[in-house]
Amino acid sequence: MASKSNKMADTSATPLHASVIWAQRKDKILLTINLEDSKDATFDIKENSFHFKGKGGPEKKDYEVKLDFYSDVVPSECKYTVLERNVPCVIKKKDEGEFWPRLLKKSQKVHWLKTDFDKWKDEDDSDYEEESPMDLDQMMQNMGGMGGMGGMGGMGGMDGKEEDSPSEDSDDDSKYTPLSS
Repeated sequence: MASKSNKMADTSATPLHASVIWAQRKDKILLTINLEDSKDATFDIKENSFHFKGKGGPEKKDYEVKLDFYSDVVPSECKYTVLERNVPCVIKKKDEGEFWPRLLKKSQKVHWLKTDFDKWKDEDDSDYEEESPMDLDQMMQNMGGMGGMGGMGGMGGMDGKEEDSPSEDSDDDSKYTPLSS
């Protein structure tokens, strides 16, 4: 029985792995460590790795995050903030414009790492939305507002008048034979 309690004591000294969510842009990685009430946080960011240690959660247990990045980053330009509910980090990519196919160097699935779909952008997504969000009133004016279906000119039969001749691509052609009773 004593050996079992010793094993329990050994596992309590091992840091837990905090959950992490991530997204990317052409020039940076947006990393969020989900750890509430983080205290004594330390960071070690190198060209190809990230290491976080801290205490947190309701029981103030030790947590740790170790990442080996897919590609190189610029440690001197990385930023982080310890907040009440999490630790957001902005990691500057060394090669701007290159989207990484994954965050980690090894192609492995880890249960504590997830995609942050609220912040995610694909390579083909426009950066316009991030730079200057469109005003709703301006968007409504551009769409024609509430004044009906503007911008739909050239569609025959939409003005309430019957067309003089049937359209060539009409579905009303006699391709279909009605069922007889």
